[in-house]
Amino acid sequence: MHQINNSCHTQTAKKINTEQIEQIIKAIIAGKYSWACVLILRFSGYNPIDYIPYRTYIRLLKNNCLSEKSKSKDPEKKEVFDINSNLIRL
Repeated sequence: MHQINNSCHTQTAKKINTEQIEQIIKAIIAGKYSWACVLILRFSGYNPIDYIPYRTYIRLLKNNCLSEKSKSKDPEKKEVFDINSNLIRL
């Protein structure tokens, strides 16, 4: 039965590419460990809202995505996060 549960997790996990690993490492170097956790979950194919409280997740998005958007003026470099909550629909 333990093997069945492990196979479910490996099927949903995605491979993280080099650019995504660089983003995670930059967050860790900057001391943004919570943001690094969010990135790891997102890049692995998991929904962070399933693991992190909604308000905390939104705060992390605001603190990290908005500050990145204001730094880069190139419209093609925007990161878009799809927020799918099982509890709250915006």
